[in-house]
Amino acid sequence: MPQMRDGTGSLGRRSALGVALGMASRPALAQWVPPRQIRLVVPFSPGGGADTTARLFTAAFSAFFGQPVVVENRAGAGGTIGAAEVARAAPDGTTLLVDAANQAVAPFIFRNLSFDYVTGFTPISRVTVYPLVAIVRPDSPFRTLAQILDKARAEPGRVTYSSSGNAVSNHIATAVLASRAKVELSHVPYRGGGPALAAVLAGDVDFGFATVASAAALAQDGRVRALAASSATRIPSLPEVPTVAEQGFPGYDQNEWNGVYGPAGLPGAIVERVHAACRAALADPLVAQRLTAIGAIGQGSSPAEFTEYLARERAAMAQLVRQAGITAD
Repeated sequence: MPQMRDGTGSLGRRSALGVALGMASRPALAQWVPPRQIRLVVPFSPGGGADTTARLFTAAFSAFFGQPVVVENRAGAGGTIGAAEVARAAPDGTTLLVDAANQAVAPFIFRNLSFDYVTGFTPISRVTVYPLVAIVRPDSPFRTLAQILDKARAEPGRVTYSSSGNAVSNHIATAVLASRAKVELSHVPYRGGGPALAAVLAGDVDFGFATVASAAALAQDGRVRALAASSATRIPSLPEVPTVAEQGFPGYDQNEWNGVYGPAGLPGAIVERVHAACRAALADPLVAQRLTAIGAIGQGSSPAEFTEYLARERAAMAQLVRQAGITAD
């Protein structure tokens, strides 16, 4: 996914932020003002969904809080290095984590960490969702998802797929599909979404799930063949591509998503203020336009909704990790 850069604000953008700032003037929210610049820590390299989300939010966050906001990439060890930095930060609202869906899986595959994914953070908001697309090379013999699964049934373990790393969203999406279809697929993890996509293009693997931001233009240009959308509904930029659910797997809905967290013990007034900033960012016309352009969906869930969502996802992922034998290696 390409790295997004901030642009200058428009009159509509300033108006949207002004509305959000006015909402945030209620006494319960106005009690907290950041004492210094805010760090948005992304535990992955630049260019992914979490990084894109964080960089899209910086200008809106800065306008909302009246303080500089910087993105810091702390990649490595499956996202645990950056997560650990936020987990041990002071709960004063100036260090926040923008993390991906691995938050739901990590508690069950990483051992001997210096922090606990479940208790080490304060969930604030699930902010963006990035649908995935199952893709093959244009000259691939597979023209439908069913053909891939039929081949996997006939020759267990012979069909290969790429991912941007072990236990990340496109790995999980494929593992869930394999579990539902009762087939054996061979996983080939790469260091990031770019190399995983390149592996499909080069024919090094049979297929892979890629973010719609990475795959849509390639599919429209005929450089890949898109077989299935991971989301519950079809993707507007690829309306002809059926969902996995439409192809025999009702209820299938596996996407990359990103959330904002603070360290454990973050005071409620700060949580509400940061959540208001998330909503203000998503209401910004420039941010909304850019998210739409890359196929992302803004969420802005409340802290309570996000906490409940995480609990459900972690329960589902705990079962999947056991069934599929997913490890951090």
